Amino acid sequence: MNNIMEVSTAACKVVAPTSREALRLLRESMGPDAIVLSNRVTANGIEILATVEEQLAQMMAASTRPAVSVAPTHARAETARPADDDSILREIHSMRSMMQEQLADLSWHEKQGRDPLRRQLLRSLLGAGFSARLARDVLTTLPADQDFAGGMAYVKAELARQLPMLEDEAAMMDEGGVYALMGPTGVGKTTTTAKLAARCAMRFGSGKLALVTTDGYRIGAYEQLRIYGQILGVTVYAVKDAADLERALVELADKHMVLIDTVGMSQRDRAVSDQIAMLRGSSRPVKRLLLLNASSHGDTLNEVVQSYRHGVQAPDSTDLAGCIFTKVDEATHPGAQIDTAIRHQLPVHYVSNGQKVPEDLMTVDRDALIEQVFQARSRSSLFIPGEADLATTVATLHQVADQNADAAIWRLFSHGQQVIEALTDQARGQASNSNAHSNDRISFQ
Repeated sequence: MNNIMEVSTAACKVVAPTSREALRLLRESMGPDAIVLSNRVTANGIEILATVEEQLAQMMAASTRPAVSVAPTHARAETARPADDDSILREIHSMRSMMQEQLADLSWHEKQGRDPLRRQLLRSLLGAGFSARLARDVLTTLPADQDFAGGMAYVKAELARQLPMLEDEAAMMDEGGVYALMGPTGVGKTTTTAKLAARCAMRFGSGKLALVTTDGYRIGAYEQLRIYGQILGVTVYAVKDAADLERALVELADKHMVLIDTVGMSQRDRAVSDQIAMLRGSSRPVKRLLLLNASSHGDTLNEVVQSYRHGVQAPDSTDLAGCIFTKVDEATHPGAQIDTAIRHQLPVHYVSNGQKVPEDLMTVDRDALIEQVFQARSRSSLFIPGEADLATTVATLHQVADQNADAAIWRLFSHGQQVIEALTDQARGQASNSNAHSNDRISFQ
């Protein structure tokens, strides 16, 4: 079936076997700013009528221009307010952006189907726990003519390049200050606080360090930290509110480093913002480190960062200083934590992979951390797509993309029809008002 294209100064009509082919021809003829006005199925194929924004704006301006001028000395009938042209154009812009995004997704999925290496690398990334969005971004720039080993090397190097992290632990230790370890319940804050305290004590001595806990809810929380403090020879303070925290930090002004073990809260707890406000209200700056459970699902980690980064009621709060990965030894898909750190650009300070104090708290080596992510093996493969599953998924995505493209076209068509009807009614109303004014003028004469 041959493609048909008719172009005029106002619009372009294209007939093609499929919607995608018709849209491609429109983009080649009118550019990315083409606006679809109508779409219908004909005996020759899919017929799409489109125009450009400037032409549409001219048509709208012409339709709102009065048909007959009326003398200013005569009373004018009240007319209906014309449609908001800017609102209509914004809506068209929004739908065009949606269309472009769907076409970009379709193009990427088609590329996946034609490139077995990309599909294999995609399976590796998804199996390691990375999100589909990050995997797509990494694979989009994959150099051509690569084998699997070369492709994996590129993927690892690109992930390492994007991963932010604490570059110099010695500089952080020498700077000192107040650090608060935050995170949901059960993430390992108290144990990690003790591990970090041990590293500080070995570097500066126990006299330069103090521990503070705000956890007055969990049974034995203070006792657990106090026992760690006794072993290290470090004083432990318990505070219950902002006033207590302020008094404790003033008393500990001579300490080189103060570590605060905060109370664990769900990321959906409204008290998270109160906890952040308490730390930010101190006269001594408090740097917040967020603990991320490596065994958590990626969506959960994303929600945790969003909540603890700003808090529900404090969108302008100081940002997090970084994060610490905990329970790495329990993770089956550790790529989710790397994905989270990259997406939110949270520098990784330490990795905790066990209960031993202080042995199981280590500084981060980018290449080694990325390598461990792909070496992790889960005993269950329920959530790792197989080659056959992935091929089926890609084929399904093709079908869904086609359906979404057609649905978007029909939505644009419907909106275009509404615009035309609104402009027609508006023009008729103005013509009627103009005729009425003309009759009034004749009768007065």
